[in-house]
Amino acid sequence: MTPASVRDRLLERATLLVPVGTTEQHGPHLPLGCDTMIVERLADDLSAGFGIPRAPTVEYGVHEPSRRFPGGAELRRRTLHRVMNELIESWEAGAAVREFIILTAQASDAHLEALSTIRTDGATVQVMDIFSLDFGSLLEQPGAPVQGGELDTSLMLHIAPELVRMELAQDFALTPAMLTRYRPGHSRHLPAGSPGSVGYPSLASAQKGELLYRFILDRIRGSLAGSSDA
Repeated sequence: MTPASVRDRLLERATLLVPVGTTEQHGPHLPLGCDTMIVERLADDLSAGFGIPRAPTVEYGVHEPSRRFPGGAELRRRTLHRVMNELIESWEAGAAVREFIILTAQASDAHLEALSTIRTDGATVQVMDIFSLDFGSLLEQPGAPVQGGELDTSLMLHIAPELVRMELAQDFALTPAMLTRYRPGHSRHLPAGSPGSVGYPSLASAQKGELLYRFILDRIRGSLAGSSDA
């Protein structure tokens, strides 16, 4: 978009979509950065549906790797916080954006803290972590950790099936003790013996991914429609 096009769109509604991903591995069967791919697709569809401009994707986020995997890269919490503050400040001052919708798909407490504590001169900031939604009966294992399991593998089979290697997928069930440590507020480090993912990617399917994606999109659409009426 040209500067004039951005100005005209923001005059209609001074809202900017900001997708924030990660460059993290999710097991041997998924591509690096699948969180990024998911929020980029959502941002594109929401931008087209509401006529809201979207910012270029921030492809790096905060996660806490207990083991290093080739290609993975992360930021410290304070680094992401500073980067986002400077970007938001620039868009608020230079383009008069009054509402920021940050889309992310990363359950790390530090990642979400960096995004939810952004400072502005008056604009509102809403952080939407899509993996915090209650997917209920859409999943065969609801409430399972999101790290290359049923949820994100299904979404990727819908969004970019050519990048998914299901023949390499390995189920890894968490013991009760492991599950306790994987809850929000804990380190969420990969358990010993994990192939890089946890949960049940074998339960994933493209059909399930389409239903999950529509569910996520509908929830965010409802929130965006509500904020435009406020």
